[in-house]
This record gives sequence, C-alpha cells and structure tokens, in this order.
Amino acid sequence: MSFRDAGGPIHMAGSAIFFAVGATVTRADIPVLCAGLAELVRGHGGGHGGGVVVCDVADVAHPDVVTVEALARLRLTARRHGWNLTVTGACPDLLELVRLLGLTDVLIQAGRQPEQREEAGGVEEVVDGRDPPR
Repeated sequence: MSFRDAGGPIHMAGSAIFFAVGATVTRADIPVLCAGLAELVRGHGGGHGGGVVVCDVADVAHPDVVTVEALARLRLTARRHGWNLTVTGACPDLLELVRLLGLTDVLIQAGRQPEQREEAGGVEEVVDGRDPPR
C-alpha cells in the first residue's frame, strides 16, 4: 500500500475529513485502512459523528476488485461511526469497475450526484415503442 507523500493520507477541514488511498491496495491493507479511518472519525467531532469523509483515489494506479472492496469497507466503517463517505478522483477504469460490480449508488463520486429528476450516469431511459410520443 502506498500513500501520498505530501502530508500523509489524512487531513481535516471543518466537518470534512480527507482520506487519500495510495496507488496500490492489497487485501491485507484493508483492515489497516479501516482501523485508521475508525480511529480518525472517533477522534473527530466529539463522538457525535456527522460529517463527510472524502476519500481521494486519484493516485490509484491500477484499480481492481480489491480497490473496490477497500472503498466499500471504508464506506461501511464511516457509516458505522455516523459519517458519510464520498469518493473523489476516480479514474474511468475504477468508475467502470464500480458500475460493473453494482456499487454505483453506494460509492458516489463527490461533486457529481444526479439532480433530482436527472438519470444517473450511464443509465438510459427505456422507451416502449407502443407509447405515444411526447
């Protein structure tokens, strides 16, 4: 597992915690990442929870199923402590892998959420040919 050099993988700003995932993540790294995040969120906000963990994955070199598992487990860790987790900096390969695994609704990319009546990315409306045109 590798973390960014500048300032380490974690920093805080207001009610948001920024947590960076390094270029590679192994299955053995997942419990370490989750324990680190759990300790961080427990120590922030006086135990009341609430806030957002922004998980930066921009440095992930070659995303795979283990990367997605790590993100899902980090999200679960955050939720168990009353925090939300959003993912930012995901490359197209990671986004496609998340979509293929059916976790698009769980691992939302920060800054890009569908508007109230907007279709989620990659979703097309199915049209029945028997329906009259609008």
